[in-house]
Order: sequence, then structure tokens, then C-alpha cells
Amino acid sequence: MSRSDRLTVPALGYGAANVGNLFRPLSDDEAWAVLDAAWESGIRFYDTAPHYGLGLSERRLGAFLQTKPRDEYVLSTKVGRLLRPNPDHAGGLDTANDFHVPDDLRRVWDFSAVGIRTSLDESRERLGIERLDLLYLHDPERHDLDLALAEALPALEQLRAAGEVTAVGIGSMVSDALAAAVRSADLDLVMVAGRYTLLEQPAAVDVLPACRERGTGIVAASVFNSGLLAADVPRRDGRYEYGQLPDELWDRLVRIAQVCAAHDVPLPAAAIQYPLQSDAVRSVVVGGSRPEQLRQNAEHAAREIPAALWEELAAEGLIPG
Repeated sequence: MSRSDRLTVPALGYGAANVGNLFRPLSDDEAWAVLDAAWESGIRFYDTAPHYGLGLSERRLGAFLQTKPRDEYVLSTKVGRLLRPNPDHAGGLDTANDFHVPDDLRRVWDFSAVGIRTSLDESRERLGIERLDLLYLHDPERHDLDLALAEALPALEQLRAAGEVTAVGIGSMVSDALAAAVRSADLDLVMVAGRYTLLEQPAAVDVLPACRERGTGIVAASVFNSGLLAADVPRRDGRYEYGQLPDELWDRLVRIAQVCAAHDVPLPAAAIQYPLQSDAVRSVVVGGSRPEQLRQNAEHAAREIPAALWEELAAEGLIPG
């Protein structure tokens, strides 16, 4: 069976970190409203992880999806970090990881076959959903990439072979790690976070060629570059990963926004649709912490964008030709 036959993912997905209280707390009702807006907007691909809110994202997403027909959506989560009681908990929050949840649990790396299987079983329990479609190894380079290649990825392949999940891959913000994983294992999909966007495309150098060579599909995440591409008019003080936006990227961002405006295309719409111009990209996953953001993202994804926009961006050297 070819990789493309194992699992088909919708072109637009929702990344559920926000309902794990990423950056700001949401009540259960607010989180439900966000998920309801995603569903009503036609989104049928949902991605979560134990890391997101120390399991809160999985619990909230699972509670919502239990009300929907199982065959109508695709669900992915991640392995590599187990959640265990935090002996140092003193009533604090997990804000060091940007999640506004009690830090009564801690993340414990485990790339062993037993650890990967345990993570899957515990995610199933938190979600309340037995059948998971796609399982990613989460941020392997932050722990031990060599161990990931030697133990974790073969464990994922074994779970797929046993029918425990339909498809497997890794999710990472590091192009080198993504390319190495694609070349060393039989992966169906990789989640490329912030490395193949309208603003910058470092993954085009090594990850995309590796994926084409191996027949591995790409799910593009963080396509708004930490929010820089989320509004029609960019802000100079916008967040860029872990620091300030470099002058060179700011100049590029301004020029991209000007070209989009000239073609009457909202910058966020171009940001969502740009990765899908590549034959290697199967889906774009976007987040959002407010219902209106989900509705707007769905509209942007469905918007007709003239080919002339991409042609002009390429001619100006703003995207690869």
C-alpha cells in the first residue's frame, strides 16, 4: 500500500493548542465554541498533543469530537512526551511553556517502544476516542534525534503495522530533523511547523526534496509565522519565534503584503494557501482561540486566489520560482 492510500487528510485542519490554553486561558465553554466554529466552518481535520496544556487540549477536543460521527473527521495526536505527576507542583501554572494550566503534571521524554505505546494509550484515554488516524513523534530533536531515529520511529512503524493507527510521522520546527526522519523511516506525513510559509521556506532546501523522493506528504503548520501573516497590515513589533523580527524579514514581509494588496488578496488568505501550491503539501493546519478566527480562516482557505499573485511574488524574488 502506498503512503497516499493509507490516509487522506483534508486540505485545512485545526491545530488545537489554543484549546489547551496556549497564551491565554479559555473556559470549557469558550473552547467548545472555538471547536464548534471549526466544525460548522467545514473543518474535518484536528491535531492535538499531550504537550498542549498538559493534556487539556486532548480532553477538550475529545469531548467535542465524541459528539460527532467518527467517520467524518481525521484526528492526529503526538507521542514522545509522557505526562507524569509533578513533585514540585506548588500551585503554579505551566506558563514557562506558554500554557495557562496548573503545572501539576510534568513532561517526561520517552522514545522507547514501551513509552510510545504508553503515550498512545494514554492519549486515547484522555480523548475518549479509541481510533486515532495519525500519530506524530513530537519535537524529537529537543530530546535526542539519534534515539528517535533508532527507536521511536521504528516503534511508530510497528504500531501502524499492527493496525493501531493508520499513519505515522513526526512534527518539528527543525528542517534537519524533519529531513533526517523522512530519509530514515517509512513515514506517511510530516508536520512542518513554521518552516514552509509565505514569508520563509527553509524546508524547501531539504525537507521537500526528501519528501518527494520518499513519497511522504507534508502537513504545513504555523503558516502565519507566529501571527506575522495573520493580519492584512503587518506590525513591526510582531512576535517572531523567540525574539524580535529581523530587519531583512520585515522588509520581505512588507513587500509581500504590498503585492497581496495590489491583487486584492488578504495576506492571511495567501499565507494559508501558499503551502498548498507545492505538490508535496497535503494540508495546512491553523490554530485560533476565538470562533471568528476559525470562520475567517475557513473563508481564507476557500478564497479564489489568482495565479498572477504567485507569479508576481516569484518574479519579485519573494517566494521560490
